[in-house]
Amino acid sequence: MIEVLKLLERDGSLEPSQIAQILNMEELEVREIIELCEENKIIMGRAALIDWDKVDDDTVTALIEVNLSPTKGEGFDRIAKRIYQYDEVESLSLMSGDYDLSVTVKGESLQAVARFVFKNLATIDGVTGTTTHFVLKRYKEKNKIYAQQDRQEDRVLFI
Repeated sequence: MIEVLKLLERDGSLEPSQIAQILNMEELEVREIIELCEENKIIMGRAALIDWDKVDDDTVTALIEVNLSPTKGEGFDRIAKRIYQYDEVESLSLMSGDYDLSVTVKGESLQAVARFVFKNLATIDGVTGTTTHFVLKRYKEKNKIYAQQDRQEDRVLFI
C-alpha cells in the first residue's frame, strides 16, 4: 500500500493500470488499495500542482506563524478548527519550536492577506501573536522543481 501511495503522491494522475505496471502488481489489487485508502480518507483528494507564476494571477501567498495560549482540555484543537474554516487558509499545521501554528494563506493582494490577519486571525481568543511572511518565489514544492535554474558557472570559464 505504501508504494502505491508514494506513486500517487508524486503524480496523482497515474491510473491504476500504470501503477500496477510500475510496481509489478495486479491492476485489481491496486484498484482495491486505492478504493480502501479513499474510503478511509488516507487519500483525501488528487490535485494538480500549478506554477501560478506562469499564469496571469496576482494572488499572493503568505506563511503566518501563530502563537497561542491553549485552552484547558482542548489544547490547540479548538483554535485550529476555527482557523481552518476560512477559505483563505490553504494549510494549517501544529508546530514545535518558536510558534504553535503554521498557517498558509492565499489572498488577492498583500493588503488582503494583512486584512485577513488583523481582522480574522489575530482577533481569535487564544491567539497571542502572529508573524507574516510573504512568499516571493517558489523553487520546489511537493518534490517538484518549479523552474530549472540556468547554471551560470557552466557557461563561464574560470582562469
